[in-house]
Amino acid sequence: MIIEPKTRGFICITSHPNGCEKNVLNQIDYIKSKGKIEGAKKVLIVGASTGFGLASRIASAYGSNASTIGVFFEKPPLEGKTASSGWYNTAAFEKQAHKDGLYAKSINGDAFSNEIKEKTIALLKKDLGEIDLLIYSLASPVRTHPNTGVRYKSALKPIGDSYTNKTVDFHTGEIKEITIEPSTSEDIENTITVMGGEDWQMWITALKNENLLSSGFKTVAYSYIGPELTKAVYRNGTIGKAKDHLEETAFSITDSLKDINGNAYVSVNKALVTQSSSAIPVIPLYISLLYKVMKEKGIHEGCIEQIYRLYNERLYLDKIPMDEQGRIRIDDWEMRNDVQEEVTKLWEQATTESLPLIGDLNGYIMDFFNLFGFKFDGINYEDDTNEMVLIPGLQ
Repeated sequence: MIIEPKTRGFICITSHPNGCEKNVLNQIDYIKSKGKIEGAKKVLIVGASTGFGLASRIASAYGSNASTIGVFFEKPPLEGKTASSGWYNTAAFEKQAHKDGLYAKSINGDAFSNEIKEKTIALLKKDLGEIDLLIYSLASPVRTHPNTGVRYKSALKPIGDSYTNKTVDFHTGEIKEITIEPSTSEDIENTITVMGGEDWQMWITALKNENLLSSGFKTVAYSYIGPELTKAVYRNGTIGKAKDHLEETAFSITDSLKDINGNAYVSVNKALVTQSSSAIPVIPLYISLLYKVMKEKGIHEGCIEQIYRLYNERLYLDKIPMDEQGRIRIDDWEMRNDVQEEVTKLWEQATTESLPLIGDLNGYIMDFFNLFGFKFDGINYEDDTNEMVLIPGLQ
């Protein structure tokens, strides 16, 4: 079939298998160019198919020759209908990994469920045994609680007062004001239940109970803080409460791992174009301006560069540098004073007319479509393409 991008709001409902493969191979090539990373050899990635989770899998496999198991919830292809991009990303990764002699298998299903945890445990017992690293990179807007069956939905809302600020429709480039009504206490609790640390803790507990964590085991979950510009809607909003809970959970997980000398960390990563960030009002405009500033300063990074730096310059040092709250900070370049001062100035100047000059909306748009396998050089998107791509190591 001829596969074209079809957007609905902040998501693309089609994806291109050849473009997704190109995206994966580019990331593999980047890690190969950097040489070996002294890291884990057996790695489980929960949320492994896109963004930081996919980059973590690639960095583990190609930086440390790690055996990897990826868990995710992606839509398979149907005749005449494309799979989700995460499906094609994983197919491309496993195809290349197997070609290069690396162990890579995957499980597709609801990572919040007991069923998928049990299936993962069974695969680990059969193939790998104890793991050295678990990356937790889930970004789902909904969660069905595995013990109660209650379905919770997260909310992107401020707390206390309504919030009004500028945002951009990245499809049209139009900047307009948006007002977001304040959250209820139920919104806050639901968002914590979906995006907080409870499920991360459940994964660790389930694996530890089955003696599947090695001595010196590490686990990392990904978070974001952001600048003053986005604080009301992000860090001080419902999502921020969930991230607070996630960060608190790291300490309780570490306490539970003392007998195996294990540790849990939260890595605060840079603002990037992901399927999740595209859904958050204000964030696309902020990222458009941030990209402009960081590219001009030569310090712009994508997911794979961020994860390489996390692995190579933080996670496997004898003494891991952390902030006062015990978090690893890979957002350090984004949060530099000179970067934030320039972004703040540009924010005040940002209008529909000025954004093409002062921001990098084109860079945002390119990254957005790249997420779904579109707009890559060297691919003829007018070619007839086989949408029925399978994941070779899917269990």
